Amino acid sequence: MSAAQALAIADEQGLDLVKISPQANPPVCKLMDYGKFRFEQSKREKEARKNQHVVEIKEVRMSPGIDVGDFNTKLKNAQKFLIDGNRVKVSVRFRGREMAHTEIGRDLLLRFAEQAGDVAVMEKEPKMEGRNMSIFLAPKGGK
Repeated sequence: MSAAQALAIADEQGLDLVKISPQANPPVCKLMDYGKFRFEQSKREKEARKNQHVVEIKEVRMSPGIDVGDFNTKLKNAQKFLIDGNRVKVSVRFRGREMAHTEIGRDLLLRFAEQAGDVAVMEKEPKMEGRNMSIFLAPKGGK
C-alpha cells in the first residue's frame, strides 16, 4: 500500500508508522506505539547493564622470603578474588641481593599457581619485569 494510506491507518488507530527495513523494495513498515517501544527498549538495556560484571585485575604481592602463614593468607585472598570472577596478578618483588636468586621467586609463583589450581588457571608463565616477577591467574571455567 502507499505511504499515505499507511499513515492514514496509523492515525486512525493512534499509532506510529515505523520503517523496519527502509532499503527493501518496497520499504517494510510496521504500526506501533513508538514511545512505548523506546521505553521498553531502554528498560531492557538498563537490565542488561545491571547484570554485567566488570572483570578487574586484583594484585597479590609477595617477597621471596615469605613464610607459610603469610603465603596461605595471600592464597586465600587470591582465591576469593578468583571466585568473584576477577583476574589476579601475583607478583614477587626482589630487593637487593634477592635479585641473584630469582629462581626462588619463580618456584614460589609456580607453587602459588598450583595451589590455586582448583579455582584458577595460569594465563602466563612467570615473567620478570624489572625487579618484579609476576604471573596472571584467571578464574577457571564459567564466570
